[in-house]
Amino acid sequence: MTVIVILALVALFIGLRLYSVLGERTGHEQQPILRPADTDGRVETRPAQPAAPAAPSMDAGDMAFLPTAGPGVRALLAADPSFDVAKFLEGASAAYRIILEAFWRGDAAALRPFVDDHVYETFAGAIEQRSKDGLVLDNRLVAMDQVVIAEAAIERQAAVVTVRFEADIAAVTRNSDNEVVAGSLSDAVQTRDLWTFRRDISSRDPNWLLIETDEEE
Repeated sequence: MTVIVILALVALFIGLRLYSVLGERTGHEQQPILRPADTDGRVETRPAQPAAPAAPSMDAGDMAFLPTAGPGVRALLAADPSFDVAKFLEGASAAYRIILEAFWRGDAAALRPFVDDHVYETFAGAIEQRSKDGLVLDNRLVAMDQVVIAEAAIERQAAVVTVRFEADIAAVTRNSDNEVVAGSLSDAVQTRDLWTFRRDISSRDPNWLLIETDEEE
């Protein structure tokens, strides 16, 4: 009987220690990078397939959209009841990663399915110029701290949504001799990007195209 009591006390002690380590948040935990496993990077509003692993969710304290975007989001929901805010932000996060990484490695063809003509020409032109200059980007998307809808509107038969991405990016530029000419991989910089996506809500195609990129000052 004494042995059982001792073992029970040991188990209780271990349980309390685990809670003290895992059960509390300090406010300094690294936010998960959103990488939905059920999307190829195109922004969709369709439900995830049951067999696909669930994507990591944002911290419960993060907002889905800014208060100023509320009227636009409600108008979008009224015009397109299939619109799902959480699903849209998951797809937008995946698109953000895929587009950035394709641009960084100079793969213009990989960008094409996700952006409109204007954005494609801008990105492709920058990739071409970078190649002429003999420069290579060695960038890393370290983390996405927050992804929220900043603006939303219905323009005729199109839904237009601007997403604000707060992300930590480690950026390095190398020359043709693989020498670092700018940046550092050990010092990530926080960026605030505003990307605008568009979808024709009269179309059966659930995918969104990136139509504009900007930086928040």
